[in-house]
Amino acid sequence: MNLQKISTQKSVFEIIKQINQEGQEFWFAREFQIILQYKEWRKFSGVIEKAKEACINSGQRVTDHFVQVDKMVTIGSDTQRSVEDYQLSRYACYLIVQNADPSKPVVALGQTYFAIQTRKQELIEQAEYAALNTEDEKRLFLRNQLKVHNVRLAGVAKEAGVITPIDYAIFQDHGYRGLYGGLGAQDIHAKKDLKKGQQILDHMGSTELAANLFRATQTESKIKREQIKGKSKANQTHYEVGQKVRQTIKELGGTMPEHLPVTESIQLVQKKLVKK
Repeated sequence: MNLQKISTQKSVFEIIKQINQEGQEFWFAREFQIILQYKEWRKFSGVIEKAKEACINSGQRVTDHFVQVDKMVTIGSDTQRSVEDYQLSRYACYLIVQNADPSKPVVALGQTYFAIQTRKQELIEQAEYAALNTEDEKRLFLRNQLKVHNVRLAGVAKEAGVITPIDYAIFQDHGYRGLYGGLGAQDIHAKKDLKKGQQILDHMGSTELAANLFRATQTESKIKREQIKGKSKANQTHYEVGQKVRQTIKELGGTMPEHLPVTESIQLVQKKLVKK
């Protein structure tokens, strides 16, 4: 397959994209493996595991973006066997190309493609947000935006030296403590009286989600702009940005985020909107 020739006409990543019955786009991991020039599934599955870890670190559910499926393949004359595969979301593909072998030219092509497509989607969503009327619609929009920017924040933090899942959890906690007046993730969970397994972000209203989105985007920008290096400095930066956002809320006479009410699960909201 001549990747360069295809990329000048229509992106190879666009060609292998699939659309399910609900109109949602996805990519098969086995096809993605071939495009990224990984000969062995064993090696490519290692990249997928790294991408899953990045997904967890960014506060997202792996099963929302990496849907495991079984596929029948022909291994001989009239002989088939079942092999492991995944249906990948655009976010999953983005994480995979970020963790793939950077020496492969097609990986750089993939990074550019998914970065551009993500930005295009953001511009579309910004126009859509202006037309939103209900709290549910605003919540769902902001929660999805936060997913995107948490992925980006995780990537920037990693470059700064926040490497392991524990490192990232501590980094995220610093951001929360700055924004929530010293309360960490567990403290917020307890104060909001959330049950075990319920995620904080999934039960925030639009005002609280917007504050956390601003915290995430501004921390990402500050770390990149000032080329901050080292876990301690990255943690302190996240804390300070959180404090600044909190101070702004205070100056505007807003309610502190820890006092904002808990809302119903964003998954229920999404189901309601889809049903409508």
